[in-house]
Amino acid sequence: MDKATPRWPLLAFARRFLAPYRGTVMLAGLALLFTATITLSIGQGIRILIDQGMATGSNAMLNQAVLVFLGLALALAVGTFIRFYLVSWLGERVVTDIRQQVFSHLLTLHPGFFDANRSLEIQSRLTTDTTLLQSVIGSSVSMALRNLLMMVGGIIWLFVTNVKLTLIVMLAVPLVVFPILLFGRRVRRLSRDSQDRVADVGAYVGETLSQIRIVQAYNHEPVDRRFFARVAENAFDVARLRIRQRALLIAVVITLVLGAVGMMLWVGGSDVIAGRITGGELAAFVFYSIIVGSAVASISEVIGELQRAAGAAERLDELLHAQALVQAPAQPRAFQGPVAGALSLEGVCYAYPSAPGRNALDQLDLTVHAGETLALVGPSGAGKTTLFDLLLRFFDPQQGRICIDGIDIRDMTPATLRACFALVPQHPVLFFGTVADNLRYGRPEATDDEVHEAARVANADDFIRALPQGYDTRLGDGGTGLSGGQRQRLAIARAVLSGAPMLLLDEATSALDAHSESLVQQALERVMQDRTTLVIAHRLATVRDADRIAVLDQGRLQALGSHEALMAASPLYARLAALQFADGGDVGA
Repeated sequence: MDKATPRWPLLAFARRFLAPYRGTVMLAGLALLFTATITLSIGQGIRILIDQGMATGSNAMLNQAVLVFLGLALALAVGTFIRFYLVSWLGERVVTDIRQQVFSHLLTLHPGFFDANRSLEIQSRLTTDTTLLQSVIGSSVSMALRNLLMMVGGIIWLFVTNVKLTLIVMLAVPLVVFPILLFGRRVRRLSRDSQDRVADVGAYVGETLSQIRIVQAYNHEPVDRRFFARVAENAFDVARLRIRQRALLIAVVITLVLGAVGMMLWVGGSDVIAGRITGGELAAFVFYSIIVGSAVASISEVIGELQRAAGAAERLDELLHAQALVQAPAQPRAFQGPVAGALSLEGVCYAYPSAPGRNALDQLDLTVHAGETLALVGPSGAGKTTLFDLLLRFFDPQQGRICIDGIDIRDMTPATLRACFALVPQHPVLFFGTVADNLRYGRPEATDDEVHEAARVANADDFIRALPQGYDTRLGDGGTGLSGGQRQRLAIARAVLSGAPMLLLDEATSALDAHSESLVQQALERVMQDRTTLVIAHRLATVRDADRIAVLDQGRLQALGSHEALMAASPLYARLAALQFADGGDVGA
């Protein structure tokens, strides 16, 4: 992350999200100030209770002093209720806003960002780190501010009550501040490391459990147990160091503060015996000393939580400042009428960041007419999938341009561009929810009749209605419980319902049985009518049915034409076709 780190990262981060709620923050601050003032006033109530109540032997004065004390206690209870509610509300509200903003920003990032960063670790940041911030903003910050007010107010009352005794207590302040500064920096560093290790644990658990069939199929459980134990122990070791630093800090602070209080009691007791101060003044002084000592100790403890939250804020801030490689233009262009679907690629070159010296697509020139079906064939690594990624602007080419109906796709917003395409991947992706929810994924406002019609076009209506709750049947993660052919037909129905004028098909019939393949192929033929279609072809049937075939190899267009023409003119295509005829397999992966 190329940006300067603020001196107080947590404060800077929280301030951005607290800004819309200034009114609530002010009310919470006033409640905080009110409760601190009441608490400090109790010390004077104790002095009055002793000097004007007990010492005078007057029941009337004693009753009056007790009533004052009870009034202060009631005011403290009301103020504490208001403070706690407002501060807790702020914590929950701010963390909700942070989660929404981080998630919204993540949705704008290019897929390459998630290739370089583990999705499950990002998920941990969005859950664990925000939960920590909620605790800090909704509790720890309030405690820190309250104790800071108590410490400052207590010190003022100490000076008002007795200057000599206060000076004794003040000798301990530099001794307390020094270890806070010394240990605080270490705690912050260890807190960041601890959050990273916890994220590692969560990411590994999620990855392993999401692929539990593969784990168990390969008897990989012992290896996973050992690896997880190592990851968990690493997290524990960092947490242990952090806890030790915090515990040491608290112990040092308590020793110094209570040592100063003990010295003060010795001197103050001597003055009471000598008649230089009253018992009420000493009691009030002891009360304020305890207030100040407790405040300092609490602040030192809260600092550890604040340091952990600072680490969490830095991690979330990194996500918020991650830059998307694909940006919408300042003045986007739009289609003047319906999208015809004419596609052209002019001198397109693209190299993945992980392999900058090798072009995945190299000086690719290709024209696809509106309504045409173009099959893409070639060996693995030829650039077929890369071409789909560029069409959808998951990445931008380093050279050349791609146009739809004569408009450069970089002059459109990503949303406008992607609305032109419906993608049917080789391995269909279904989400947790109902069948209808999955079909409406690209068009949430579609009516039930439109959903049912799309399913009929995709040869999916019959099996959907046979499910326990029909279109309202809830699917497991990834469509668990459905066959490959059923999942594929749902993906096709989703593409149909989207109404996109162009189709990108990573043909998925190669992994299906003959019956499912036939149903899917029939659905595809209906869907492809009157639509510009690009097919990454695996089956010879798809290749023969295409209007034209583009043969790619090492990112270059090697040949273009019909099946018969390419069999005669392209040795690469003829070899790929011969391999399929030989084993009934693929034309090219």
